[in-house]
Amino acid sequence: MLRRVLEEFGLFLIPFALFLVYLVLAGRNPLRRIHWDAHLFRLVLAGLAIVIGTLVYEGLFSERRAGGYVPTHMENGQLVPGGFR
Repeated sequence: MLRRVLEEFGLFLIPFALFLVYLVLAGRNPLRRIHWDAHLFRLVLAGLAIVIGTLVYEGLFSERRAGGYVPTHMENGQLVPGGFR
């Protein structure tokens, strides 16, 4: 679960990273707040659009399983690992 949250946070940061590269290539100081203030709202919207787009894409095109999940259980004194059946 933590891996998934970190992946989505990384996707959210893509527009900010691209804007940082733009500022560096344009010869502006990326550490000055004045360069970020006018673009912050659009960067947040772009980040949210990327995250929502990837969630929708994965929801539509991810692998589907026909069976259900069977939890770990005991059979004849043996521990049987859980899994999708």
